[in-house]
Amino acid sequence: MKLPILNQEKNKAGEKELPRQFKEEYRPDLIKRAVHALQSRARQPYGADPEAGQRHSSDISKRRRKYRGCYGFGISRVNRKIHSRRGTRMFWVGTTSPQTRGGRRSHAPKAEKIFEKLINKKENRKAIRSAMAATLSKEIVAGRGHRVPEDYPFIINTDFENLSKTKDVQKVLLSLGFKEELERSLIKKVRAGIGKMRGRKYRRKKGILIVVGKECPLLQAAKNIPGVNVVMANALNAELLAPGCMPGRVTLWTEKAIDLITEKKMFI
Repeated sequence: MKLPILNQEKNKAGEKELPRQFKEEYRPDLIKRAVHALQSRARQPYGADPEAGQRHSSDISKRRRKYRGCYGFGISRVNRKIHSRRGTRMFWVGTTSPQTRGGRRSHAPKAEKIFEKLINKKENRKAIRSAMAATLSKEIVAGRGHRVPEDYPFIINTDFENLSKTKDVQKVLLSLGFKEELERSLIKKVRAGIGKMRGRKYRRKKGILIVVGKECPLLQAAKNIPGVNVVMANALNAELLAPGCMPGRVTLWTEKAIDLITEKKMFI
Protein backbone atom coordinates (compact mmCIF):
# COMPACT_ATOMS: atom_id res chain seq x y z
CA MET A 1 0.00 0.00 0.00
CA LYS A 2 1.40 3.38 -1.05
CA LEU A 3 0.58 6.71 0.58
CA PRO A 4 1.34 10.21 -0.71
CA ILE A 5 3.90 12.33 1.13
CA LEU A 6 2.69 15.90 1.72
CA ASN A 7 4.73 18.92 2.76
CA GLN A 8 3.60 21.64 5.16
CA GLU A 9 1.74 23.48 2.37
CA LYS A 10 -0.19 20.29 1.47
CA ASN A 11 1.71 19.84 -1.79
CA LYS A 12 2.59 16.33 -2.88
CA ALA A 13 6.30 15.60 -2.40
CA GLY A 14 6.34 11.92 -3.43
CA GLU A 15 5.01 8.54 -2.42
CA LYS A 16 6.10 5.89 0.06
CA GLU A 17 5.38 2.18 0.32
CA LEU A 18 4.13 1.26 3.78
CA PRO A 19 5.79 -1.63 5.69
CA ARG A 20 3.94 -4.87 6.39
CA GLN A 21 3.05 -3.73 9.93
CA PHE A 22 0.26 -1.63 8.39
CA LYS A 23 -1.23 -4.65 6.57
CA GLU A 24 -2.36 -6.44 9.74
CA GLU A 25 -5.97 -7.64 9.94
CA TYR A 26 -8.43 -5.62 12.01
CA ARG A 27 -8.75 -7.22 15.46
CA PRO A 28 -10.72 -5.00 17.87
CA ASP A 29 -10.85 -7.83 20.43
CA LEU A 30 -7.04 -7.98 20.69
CA ILE A 31 -6.78 -4.18 20.79
CA LYS A 32 -9.23 -4.11 23.70
CA ARG A 33 -7.18 -6.67 25.63
CA ALA A 34 -3.95 -4.72 25.06
CA VAL A 35 -5.52 -1.43 26.22
CA HIS A 36 -6.99 -3.05 29.33
CA ALA A 37 -3.57 -4.55 30.17
CA LEU A 38 -1.99 -1.09 29.99
CA GLN A 39 -4.72 0.57 32.03
CA SER A 40 -4.59 -2.11 34.71
CA ARG A 41 -0.89 -1.40 35.35
CA ALA A 42 -1.65 2.25 35.98
CA ARG A 43 -4.29 1.43 38.59
CA GLN A 44 -3.30 2.30 42.15
CA PRO A 45 -3.86 -0.38 44.81
CA TYR A 46 -6.22 0.56 47.61
CA GLY A 47 -7.69 -1.14 50.65
CA ALA A 48 -9.04 -0.80 54.15
CA ASP A 49 -6.87 -0.81 57.27
CA PRO A 50 -6.81 -4.39 58.64
CA GLU A 51 -7.64 -2.95 62.08
CA ALA A 52 -10.59 -0.87 60.85
CA GLY A 53 -13.71 -1.54 62.90
CA GLN A 54 -11.81 -3.61 65.47
CA ARG A 55 -9.90 -0.99 67.47
CA HIS A 56 -11.90 -1.52 70.67
CA SER A 57 -12.67 -4.07 73.35
CA SER A 58 -15.83 -6.02 72.61
CA ASP A 59 -15.50 -8.96 74.94
CA ILE A 60 -19.00 -10.04 75.97
CA SER A 61 -19.85 -13.26 77.73
CA LYS A 62 -22.73 -15.53 76.76
CA ARG A 63 -22.49 -17.60 79.98
CA ARG A 64 -25.10 -17.78 82.78
CA ARG A 65 -24.55 -15.55 85.85
CA LYS A 66 -21.46 -13.98 84.32
CA TYR A 67 -20.92 -10.35 85.25
CA ARG A 68 -21.07 -8.08 82.15
CA GLY A 69 -22.65 -10.94 80.25
CA CYS A 70 -25.74 -10.74 78.05
CA TYR A 71 -27.34 -14.02 79.16
CA GLY A 72 -31.00 -13.60 80.08
CA PHE A 73 -31.41 -10.12 78.61
CA GLY A 74 -33.36 -11.26 75.57
CA ILE A 75 -30.93 -9.76 73.07
CA SER A 76 -29.05 -11.23 70.16
CA ARG A 77 -25.65 -12.74 70.83
CA VAL A 78 -23.49 -10.31 68.86
CA ASN A 79 -20.30 -8.60 69.94
CA ARG A 80 -20.88 -5.42 71.89
CA LYS A 81 -18.80 -2.82 73.68
CA ILE A 82 -19.90 -1.09 76.87
CA HIS A 83 -20.53 2.64 76.75
CA SER A 84 -21.63 2.92 80.39
CA ARG A 85 -23.34 0.91 83.09
CA ARG A 86 -25.71 1.30 86.06
CA GLY A 87 -25.30 -1.46 88.55
CA THR A 88 -25.42 -4.72 86.65
CA ARG A 89 -27.19 -3.21 83.66
CA MET A 90 -24.79 -2.47 80.78
CA PHE A 91 -25.40 0.02 78.00
CA TRP A 92 -23.96 -1.72 74.96
CA VAL A 93 -23.49 -0.81 71.30
CA GLY A 94 -22.80 -3.29 68.51
CA THR A 95 -19.18 -3.71 67.30
CA THR A 96 -16.87 -5.93 65.25
CA SER A 97 -19.58 -8.15 63.75
CA PRO A 98 -20.16 -7.18 60.08
CA GLN A 99 -23.96 -7.25 60.26
CA THR A 100 -24.21 -4.84 63.20
CA ARG A 101 -24.40 -1.06 63.25
CA GLY A 102 -20.92 0.09 64.17
CA GLY A 103 -19.32 -3.16 63.03
CA ARG A 104 -16.63 -3.71 60.45
CA ARG A 105 -17.27 -4.25 56.73
CA SER A 106 -17.93 -7.81 55.63
CA HIS A 107 -15.52 -7.90 52.69
CA ALA A 108 -13.54 -4.67 52.69
CA PRO A 109 -11.22 -3.95 49.72
CA LYS A 110 -7.77 -5.40 50.28
CA ALA A 111 -4.54 -3.63 49.31
CA GLU A 112 -2.88 -6.92 48.36
CA LYS A 113 -5.33 -7.49 45.49
CA ILE A 114 -3.55 -7.67 42.12
CA PHE A 115 -5.24 -5.53 39.45
CA GLU A 116 -2.71 -6.14 36.69
CA LYS A 117 -3.96 -8.01 33.64
CA LEU A 118 -1.41 -9.85 31.55
CA ILE A 119 -1.10 -10.14 27.78
CA ASN A 120 1.40 -12.13 25.74
CA LYS A 121 4.13 -10.23 23.88
CA LYS A 122 3.08 -11.55 20.48
CA GLU A 123 -0.56 -10.68 21.16
CA ASN A 124 0.41 -7.17 22.27
CA ARG A 125 2.49 -6.61 19.13
CA LYS A 126 -0.30 -7.93 16.95
CA ALA A 127 -2.73 -5.57 18.71
CA ILE A 128 -0.43 -2.60 18.04
CA ARG A 129 -0.07 -3.58 14.37
CA SER A 130 -3.85 -3.94 14.09
CA ALA A 131 -4.38 -0.51 15.68
CA MET A 132 -1.78 0.97 13.29
CA ALA A 133 -3.63 -0.49 10.30
CA ALA A 134 -6.95 0.87 11.64
CA THR A 135 -5.57 4.43 11.60
CA LEU A 136 -5.34 4.19 7.79
CA SER A 137 -8.97 3.17 7.31
CA LYS A 138 -11.01 6.29 6.68
CA GLU A 139 -14.25 4.45 7.52
CA ILE A 140 -13.00 3.31 10.95
CA VAL A 141 -11.51 6.75 11.71
CA ALA A 142 -14.71 8.57 10.72
CA GLY A 143 -16.78 5.99 12.63
CA ARG A 144 -14.87 6.94 15.77
CA GLY A 145 -16.12 10.52 15.37
CA HIS A 146 -13.05 12.20 13.87
CA ARG A 147 -13.37 14.88 11.18
CA VAL A 148 -10.72 14.19 8.55
CA PRO A 149 -9.95 15.83 5.18
CA GLU A 150 -10.92 14.18 1.89
CA ASP A 151 -7.37 13.04 1.03
CA TYR A 152 -6.77 11.27 4.37
CA PRO A 153 -4.66 9.12 4.99
CA PHE A 154 -1.27 10.54 4.02
CA ILE A 155 2.29 10.84 5.28
CA ILE A 156 3.75 14.20 6.25
CA ASN A 157 7.25 15.38 5.35
CA THR A 158 10.06 15.00 7.92
CA ASP A 159 10.50 18.80 8.03
CA PHE A 160 7.33 18.89 10.13
CA GLU A 161 9.35 17.48 13.06
CA ASN A 162 11.55 20.59 13.18
CA LEU A 163 8.76 23.02 14.09
CA SER A 164 9.44 24.56 17.49
CA LYS A 165 6.46 26.89 17.97
CA THR A 166 2.91 25.88 18.80
CA LYS A 167 1.35 28.47 16.47
CA ASP A 168 3.40 27.07 13.56
CA VAL A 169 2.18 23.54 14.29
CA GLN A 170 -1.44 24.76 14.42
CA LYS A 171 -0.96 26.60 11.13
CA VAL A 172 0.30 23.44 9.41
CA LEU A 173 -2.55 21.31 10.82
CA LEU A 174 -5.06 23.86 9.54
CA SER A 175 -3.44 23.91 6.10
CA LEU A 176 -3.64 20.08 6.00
CA GLY A 177 -7.43 20.29 6.49
CA PHE A 178 -7.83 19.48 10.20
CA LYS A 179 -9.76 22.63 11.16
CA GLU A 180 -12.94 20.75 12.15
CA GLU A 181 -10.94 18.13 14.05
CA LEU A 182 -9.10 20.80 16.08
CA GLU A 183 -12.42 22.50 16.87
CA ARG A 184 -13.88 19.14 17.93
CA SER A 185 -11.09 18.45 20.42
CA LEU A 186 -11.24 22.03 21.72
CA ILE A 187 -14.62 21.47 23.45
CA LYS A 188 -14.25 20.91 27.19
CA LYS A 189 -17.15 19.42 29.16
CA VAL A 190 -17.68 19.04 32.89
CA ARG A 191 -17.55 15.38 33.83
CA ALA A 192 -20.74 13.81 35.14
CA GLY A 193 -20.39 12.16 38.52
CA ILE A 194 -18.18 12.35 41.57
CA GLY A 195 -14.97 12.23 39.51
CA LYS A 196 -15.19 16.01 39.14
CA MET A 197 -14.21 16.26 42.82
CA ARG A 198 -11.16 14.06 42.37
CA GLY A 199 -8.99 16.00 39.94
CA ARG A 200 -10.93 14.89 36.84
CA LYS A 201 -13.39 17.75 36.49
CA TYR A 202 -13.24 18.17 32.71
CA ARG A 203 -13.49 15.79 29.77
CA ARG A 204 -12.11 16.45 26.32
CA LYS A 205 -12.20 14.33 23.16
CA LYS A 206 -8.98 12.79 21.87
CA GLY A 207 -7.73 14.49 18.73
CA ILE A 208 -4.80 13.98 16.37
CA LEU A 209 -1.92 11.64 17.18
CA ILE A 210 1.39 12.65 15.56
CA VAL A 211 4.05 9.92 15.30
CA VAL A 212 7.65 11.15 14.88
CA GLY A 213 10.88 9.24 14.31
CA LYS A 214 13.24 10.83 16.85
CA GLU A 215 13.62 13.40 19.64
CA CYS A 216 12.61 16.66 18.02
CA PRO A 217 11.24 20.16 18.85
CA LEU A 218 7.74 19.06 17.77
CA LEU A 219 7.41 16.93 20.93
CA GLN A 220 7.25 20.13 22.99
CA ALA A 221 5.69 22.45 20.40
CA ALA A 222 2.47 20.43 19.97
CA LYS A 223 2.02 19.64 23.66
CA ASN A 224 -0.28 22.63 24.33
CA ILE A 225 -2.71 21.96 21.47
CA PRO A 226 -5.88 20.50 23.04
CA GLY A 227 -6.46 16.84 22.14
CA VAL A 228 -3.18 16.47 20.21
CA ASN A 229 -0.53 13.93 21.29
CA VAL A 230 2.98 13.55 19.87
CA VAL A 231 4.86 10.30 20.38
CA MET A 232 8.04 8.72 19.09
CA ALA A 233 7.58 5.63 16.92
CA ASN A 234 9.38 3.34 19.39
CA ALA A 235 7.04 4.45 22.22
CA LEU A 236 3.77 3.59 20.46
CA ASN A 237 1.26 1.50 22.36
CA ALA A 238 -2.32 0.28 21.92
CA GLU A 239 -3.83 2.93 24.21
CA LEU A 240 -2.36 5.84 22.22
CA LEU A 241 -3.59 4.37 18.93
CA ALA A 242 -6.98 3.31 20.32
CA PRO A 243 -7.99 5.47 23.32
CA GLY A 244 -10.83 3.95 25.31
CA CYS A 245 -10.40 0.65 23.40
CA MET A 246 -11.85 2.33 20.28
CA PRO A 247 -9.51 1.79 17.29
CA GLY A 248 -9.22 4.31 14.46
CA ARG A 249 -7.64 7.41 15.99
CA VAL A 250 -6.73 9.99 13.35
CA THR A 251 -2.95 9.69 13.06
CA LEU A 252 -0.27 11.65 11.21
CA TRP A 253 2.84 9.60 10.42
CA THR A 254 6.01 11.48 9.53
CA GLU A 255 8.28 10.14 6.81
CA LYS A 256 11.05 9.57 9.37
CA ALA A 257 8.72 7.51 11.59
CA ILE A 258 7.75 5.22 8.69
CA ASP A 259 11.43 4.75 7.78
CA LEU A 260 12.29 3.88 11.38
CA ILE A 261 9.43 1.35 11.69
CA THR A 262 10.58 -0.28 8.43
CA GLU A 263 14.29 -0.29 9.30
CA LYS A 264 13.99 -1.53 12.90
CA LYS A 265 11.14 -3.99 12.09
CA MET A 266 9.15 -2.68 15.02
CA PHE A 267 6.22 -4.60 16.55
CA ILE A 268 6.99 -7.79 14.62
